[in-house]
Amino acid sequence: MRPLQILPSILAADFAALGADVAACAGAGADQIHIDVMDGHFVPNITFGPDLVKAIRPHAAQPFDVHLMVAPVDAYLAPFAAAGADRLTVHVEAGPHLHRTLQAIRGLGIGAGVALNPGTPAAAIGPVLDLVDLVCVMTVNPGFGGQSFIKEMLPKIAEIRDMIAYRNIDIEVDGGVTAHNAGVIVAAGANMLVAGSAVFKGGRAQIGEAIAAIRKAAESARGERV
Repeated sequence: MRPLQILPSILAADFAALGADVAACAGAGADQIHIDVMDGHFVPNITFGPDLVKAIRPHAAQPFDVHLMVAPVDAYLAPFAAAGADRLTVHVEAGPHLHRTLQAIRGLGIGAGVALNPGTPAAAIGPVLDLVDLVCVMTVNPGFGGQSFIKEMLPKIAEIRDMIAYRNIDIEVDGGVTAHNAGVIVAAGANMLVAGSAVFKGGRAQIGEAIAAIRKAAESARGERV
């Protein structure tokens, strides 16, 4: 099994104090920091740019997992890499040449991920699996935080697990992740759990408790700890 990782999504953080919330996550057991970039075109919302990533980079030593919900995406790869992204994840539909886009990310010396919307079949990533470090399964329709987990995506997670086979690829789930569903998510095959509202809803003082609850539920489902 791939190592279990919990990634707080700062889409649900306090925008007036992002540095402090990122630092709190870093000190509370987060394995990585997830940053949702939205352009108001590919998805119906606008969030963060490269300057924001650069501004919060000093607040955590953990890797920055930058999810680009942007189209066309290619022009933004180098700016986000320069700002401090450790991995860039792009959507299948974010440009005309997914293979070329993933090659470009690899050429920047950082990790490459590919994301699947709920309506995008797992088969769409088959031709590029040897170019990615991560497959992100969206379990909500992208664009807004606070949505409910779409349980019908569980078979897709399992299908991707089987597609990956021997490859050194993480399976990330993004959307509606909580301590209540973390178990079924990892049982389906995921090892990286992105959580926004579930981590930040109790305020900064409860970030550690929220991360620990999700981790405990996931570890129990994997038989690592009860």
